[in-house]
Amino acid sequence: MSRFFVDAAVNPFLWSGLAAGLLASVSCGIVGPYVVTRRLVFLAGALAHIAIGGVGAAIYLSVVHPETFGWLRPIHGGLASAVVAAPLLALLLHRMRERLDTVVGALWAVGMSIGILLIKITPGYHTELMSYLFGNISFVTRRDLAFLAALSAVVIVTAVVFHRRFLALCLDDEQAELRGIPVLATDIVLFLLIAMTVIVLTQIVGLILVIALLSLPAAIGARLTTRLGPSMAVTFIVSALVTTLPRIAVYGTSVSPEAAIVLATAGLYLVVVLRRLPNTR
Repeated sequence: MSRFFVDAAVNPFLWSGLAAGLLASVSCGIVGPYVVTRRLVFLAGALAHIAIGGVGAAIYLSVVHPETFGWLRPIHGGLASAVVAAPLLALLLHRMRERLDTVVGALWAVGMSIGILLIKITPGYHTELMSYLFGNISFVTRRDLAFLAALSAVVIVTAVVFHRRFLALCLDDEQAELRGIPVLATDIVLFLLIAMTVIVLTQIVGLILVIALLSLPAAIGARLTTRLGPSMAVTFIVSALVTTLPRIAVYGTSVSPEAAIVLATAGLYLVVVLRRLPNTR
């Protein structure tokens, strides 16, 4: 662990990786409890995998048409496709409850297929895709940090403005509708927040593991508290700890920091669950 701080004195990427984890913890702490309470983990997973289509499109355009789209990065395409898909998934949630899992599963597969197809026909091999799928916390640039900070700021402001509506939906969406709250419109806003948070978290643990970091800290918060506000605080603290300490602990070893983060989160969740099981004796 001491080696991390020694090398951090000459390697700014180590500090930027920790900063990225803290920024992701802010979004995770705010949006995660909404996702868990509203039981939207499956739909959040669909958003993450639909984003692969946007990743593939961004890679294809930046390589095949560099004169026009050379600035485009995979994370930009992922964000664009997730934001476009968010209203559609919110609409499906309200219009197709009976067969929602089938339709969402199909969109999940189509998004991944489009991304894989575009990547397949793109000349050359692209390490950016691998970093998007499996995370790249070891090489977070200042531009990445600025992008993550901007997304986190949008998440914070939107959550503050819509918190009462989100809370009403989490408690009882039918009662919220009777009170005059536009449920569909509010869900669309919530899904847009989820889409942005998913993209933020992909920088930390990658697309493959993003759902674990989005849901497990919030699940821990829900186990330890009974109100949404305190649950957000606990979720942020847990997210900050698991994106920082495991990263430092495995530095210099062959263990992937992204995998260490998710395993630490899962282990902490298991400990909380076991400690809070009712005593049957």
